[in-house]
Amino acid sequence: MSEENVDKISILYVDDEEHNLVSFKATFRIKYRVFTAISGAEAIKIMDEEHIDIIITDQRMPNMTGVQFLESILEKYPEPMRILLTGYADLNAVIDAVNKGKIFHYLTKPWNEDELDTTIQRAYDVYKLRKDEKELTEKLGVTNSQLEFLLRQQLLS
Repeated sequence: MSEENVDKISILYVDDEEHNLVSFKATFRIKYRVFTAISGAEAIKIMDEEHIDIIITDQRMPNMTGVQFLESILEKYPEPMRILLTGYADLNAVIDAVNKGKIFHYLTKPWNEDELDTTIQRAYDVYKLRKDEKELTEKLGVTNSQLEFLLRQQLLS
């Protein structure tokens, strides 16, 4: 990974329409580290090889819907923030996405560049807060264990 990409937000965009993938990458490749996949299966392969901060997926895809994809990766990849895109006003898909796919936000297609960019930034802010909180909790656990050890040492002497 090049040095310039280390600090960029990593985004995986999943859509079964090639022109949407090309358009997304052309729009956001300078600002973000963008990966694209034409199917859920291809997206999983990318996630196995790359660190992903945010997943954006289309809902209506053959073989696996966006919600099914998000639900399928939840156990192995719980950390990335999830954004669902759909060109259809499908309330059931939105409810499933929230309940099963644990999405952060839902947007309609065609996406508006500014709205999508703002949503990505907000999603990353939440992602970063969660990551920082997890790291602090882990450090606190180590410190607590060290204090307990010292206290036992004091009680034994």
